[in-house]
Amino acid sequence: MLILVVGPSGVGKDTLIDGARAALTDNPAVVFVQRDITRPAEAGGEDHRPVSEAEFLRREAAGDYLLSWRAHGLCYGVPAEIRRDLAEGRQVVANVSRGVIDEARRRLGALRVISVSADPRELAQRLRRRGRESETEIAQRIARAQAYNIEGEDVVELRNDGSPEEGVMAMMRAIVGDD
Repeated sequence: MLILVVGPSGVGKDTLIDGARAALTDNPAVVFVQRDITRPAEAGGEDHRPVSEAEFLRREAAGDYLLSWRAHGLCYGVPAEIRRDLAEGRQVVANVSRGVIDEARRRLGALRVISVSADPRELAQRLRRRGRESETEIAQRIARAQAYNIEGEDVVELRNDGSPEEGVMAMMRAIVGDD
């Protein structure tokens, strides 16, 4: 099953995914997707496959991405090669934009969406600690986060307001939970 992890910037998706990946490293039934991103590897953030915009566009046109989107001036792609893992019955976890959920539902049918959220005050603190945005940008992100709503029978809500360890445990339960 494809498991899409979504949530506003700063809710801790990368922390939860990284923790679950480390904890489930010996579980061959769970695969974590390494996305292609038009961002240099040394730019920080998640471990991704850096690609130029020209290479991304070429791969996208060739059908090399199961899902692709643009956000924050970057291009993101989930490699189509994950179809092999899905066909073999694995849980495939991908961090995606909420904008691709409907497309994924249409193209792949059954999937699970883990929608990560956090208290707005906690979210603001995390964004400040991250140090990438101005106070105005943080306020805009908080406003967008409060308007953020994902619905569907395939959605698992994950509130990430506790410790990182509690969040990782909740993420692992959401990943390996019953189909």
